[in-house]
Amino acid sequence: MDQSLLQQATAYLPAQILYATAELGIADVLAEGPLSAAEVAARAGADTAAVLRLLRALVGLGVVAQADADTFALTETGAQLRADVPDSIRDTILLCTMPALWHAWGELATAVRTGKPVRDRDTGYTAFETTARHAELSRLYRTAKARASLEFTASAVKVYDFSAFGVVADLGGDCGTFLAAILASAPETRGIVYDLPQAHEQTAETLREAGVADRCEIAGGDAAVAVETGADAYVLNHVLRDMDDDHAVALLRNCRAAMGREARLIVVETVMPVVLSAEDSPAYGMTDLNNLVYAGGRERTAEEYRALLRAAGFAVMSTTNAASTEGLPDYQLIECAPDD
Repeated sequence: MDQSLLQQATAYLPAQILYATAELGIADVLAEGPLSAAEVAARAGADTAAVLRLLRALVGLGVVAQADADTFALTETGAQLRADVPDSIRDTILLCTMPALWHAWGELATAVRTGKPVRDRDTGYTAFETTARHAELSRLYRTAKARASLEFTASAVKVYDFSAFGVVADLGGDCGTFLAAILASAPETRGIVYDLPQAHEQTAETLREAGVADRCEIAGGDAAVAVETGADAYVLNHVLRDMDDDHAVALLRNCRAAMGREARLIVVETVMPVVLSAEDSPAYGMTDLNNLVYAGGRERTAEEYRALLRAAGFAVMSTTNAASTEGLPDYQLIECAPDD
């Protein structure tokens, strides 16, 4: 019997083991050196017997190594779960396995029946809305998105020349990572990060660390309501995937209303192949369904993006591929101009 489907059906086990490990800060505790289960439990504020069982499970996942009956040490793989290392994936783990998203995926069949995102029975919010209303979850979202896109960001500024624009506005710019890379690659260009106020502190820190804060303005606002005028290029980086078609077109029309005739809109998204094969990354379909249950958004084909843009008054001028994280689909930078 082929066990692969059964293994996939039980993938919730390692996912939640990693969530508990990240939430309890186990990797940070073990960063001190090999410890007993009792010592880990005391530092993590958890039950000793249960921590021992968790540590044994982590041995099987390669996160910790067991030296003797009651001594455990963090492995190189497990060190990625520490909060204080440059390549930390702790925030990403916490975001991907957070209870709101876990609940949403538990209702996938309902979402497929209705074509609508999953809403919490008590609050009525989608997981996306829950994240936006929770300060710590919002921080996790911004940090995880920035870290997940590091390879793409480095690739994008190599393959696309942003120096042609005097002012670049990143709409929904999260913590400013993408715009910081753009400004670093284009020393004469100035920038605007346009996002909700709760992102501003993290954005300011990112821009300072990148050495571009003196060339960048942080503006408060919601592009879904209105977009500021005055930029030569407007960037939507992984924004449209979180929206259904109606909301996406409304946002694009706001962009069009703010833009001069010579301005450009740059949409950054993964583009879904019309025909998928077993050789394609499984992330295409999984991410598409995640967008459905999480926010009611979707991945789109090239023609579907063109249709959205046409409906909002744009013409596609060019598309440029940029590499993503290994094993994930590449992204496209879709350059658009007002279509009068």
